[in-house]
Amino acid sequence: MREIIRKRKSIRKYDMEPLDAATLEMVQEQIKKVKPLYPDIRFSIDITNKTKGMFNIKAPHYLVFRSEKKDGAEENIGFIGQQLDLFLAKSGIGTCWLGASKPESQEASALPSMICMSFGKPGEPLYREYSEFKRKSLAEMSEGADERLDAARLAPSGMNLQNWFFVADNGKIHCYRKKAKLGFMNKMACVDMGIAICHIAEESESFNLTKEVNITERKGYFYTGMVS
Repeated sequence: MREIIRKRKSIRKYDMEPLDAATLEMVQEQIKKVKPLYPDIRFSIDITNKTKGMFNIKAPHYLVFRSEKKDGAEENIGFIGQQLDLFLAKSGIGTCWLGASKPESQEASALPSMICMSFGKPGEPLYREYSEFKRKSLAEMSEGADERLDAARLAPSGMNLQNWFFVADNGKIHCYRKKAKLGFMNKMACVDMGIAICHIAEESESFNLTKEVNITERKGYFYTGMVS
């Protein structure tokens, strides 16, 4: 996914013709293959054609990410959802995370909806040049050297706030999330953290996320864990 990470972009204009049955079946099959960041957190992913909410985007299809309410649930969904985002972009399908959107109805038996993602045939260029990314520099969002940090830097985030910080240390990457004042923004920062960690995982030969006990705290940030 290295090439896709360096050219993907969020698509906000779509051809409203629905994807064919074979393509939707391919998406369903890929949903079954996603790997969670935290296997003990229950989640589900549905496909729908209608969502609602502030800043909602008109698209032929949407993924609805649901999860039980548990510590790490937002990071888990971000990690899972970004796997699908990259897969769809590689498959020629446009996507966009929709932080403020939700399905039009909630089934009583379903897990609570957490976030949505639009997808479909792009109505604008699907990819961009590396130089077109508007992101913080590595110096602004990290310390130490690790080639995987560039992938994390290019990860999408709510309002492009990039509320993360990474410290590379001898093959390990410590991940921090900026504290947000508003509850909704804090939730989105957690999802964004999972998205960025997904990009790191995609460029890692092996991947494991753990939490160190005696970690150096960073003022204004929460410690998420260490990738090794």
